[in-house]
Amino acid sequence: MDKTIVCIGGGELKTKETHKIDAYIAQKVKERAAGRRPCGLFIPTASHDSMPYFNSFRKTYTSDFDIKADVALTVYGEMSMEKLREKFLKADFLYVGGGDTVFMLEHWKKTGLIDLVRDAYDRGVLICGLSAGAICWFEQMYTDSADARGDLPYAMYQGLSWIKGTISPHYGLRVLDFDEIILYNKKAAVGLEDLSAIEVVNGQIVRSFAFGGRAYDIRADEGRLEKEVVRPEVRL
Repeated sequence: MDKTIVCIGGGELKTKETHKIDAYIAQKVKERAAGRRPCGLFIPTASHDSMPYFNSFRKTYTSDFDIKADVALTVYGEMSMEKLREKFLKADFLYVGGGDTVFMLEHWKKTGLIDLVRDAYDRGVLICGLSAGAICWFEQMYTDSADARGDLPYAMYQGLSWIKGTISPHYGLRVLDFDEIILYNKKAAVGLEDLSAIEVVNGQIVRSFAFGGRAYDIRADEGRLEKEVVRPEVRL
């Protein structure tokens, strides 16, 4: 099965700002489940296992879309690796929440959770994520994690490199700094505004979604930036 990641630039689950993209994800998961009630596994590591965050996920995906909701908790040692492995094997999709990206990746590596996430990805389990959960898959990510940025507001940091390229979430808030870095380093990048998303299949971006914001393909060419909306673009 294709390896698919839906990356959401930003927005609030709690206030249903991302509801239109959540509806798309739910539909995609149900199609894959072929009549069986699917299960979504929420991974809140970046928010230090925030249970209110999980409750927002559950209210959206269970109450609105009739998808079972489960959670993978690792930060405070609540769940054994055996229990977590069972949750991952039952999951029809993973939802990786926002928060501190660097903490999340280091914690995944320390606990071994990264192996469960990678196994799910390799098996074709749909992965989606917001902010930290959107950018961690790329080679380089523009993050506000304190462990990466030092005294700066944002900094580049090495991601998992499952997807090639550089990416920034919340692009509308970081556009000037991010564009300057891309121009200086002559990079190609993706800028994801809040309320926008991209769908990546087998490592390639196949479409973007605009439901209030837009996703941009950014390239440095001869000392200037070229910027265009990631296409094909789906308006939700």
